[in-house]
Amino acid sequence: MKSAFIKMLCRLLIVSLTMLPFQTVYAGMISTDKVAASASAQAERAAVLATISRTDVAQGLQAKGIDPRLAADRVNAMSDEEVRSLASQLDTAPAGASSGSGWAWAAVIIIAIVIWYNWK
Repeated sequence: MKSAFIKMLCRLLIVSLTMLPFQTVYAGMISTDKVAASASAQAERAAVLATISRTDVAQGLQAKGIDPRLAADRVNAMSDEEVRSLASQLDTAPAGASSGSGWAWAAVIIIAIVIWYNWK
């Protein structure tokens, strides 16, 4: 019994080794640039999706006949380069821009007013 079972098991293993395909797997190093690009693409995609999910933007999309969920699905279907381009356009747009220079000018004006009052 034991000998017949071992013979059958060996034959099964031989057949399975010859019939089943082997896949070659290559392991390689991932460069830091690829990881950073992937992380920045995910961050930019999240920023675009956050912009779309804002209530004022969603209302504007609905006013133009675009469903915000459909817009979010389209953003998820975009390539990383397209999302990067869209995110840069959103950052430079006047209405949706996150302008850091505005705060710098406000700080310069406030400092100038404080200095003027102190020297007066």
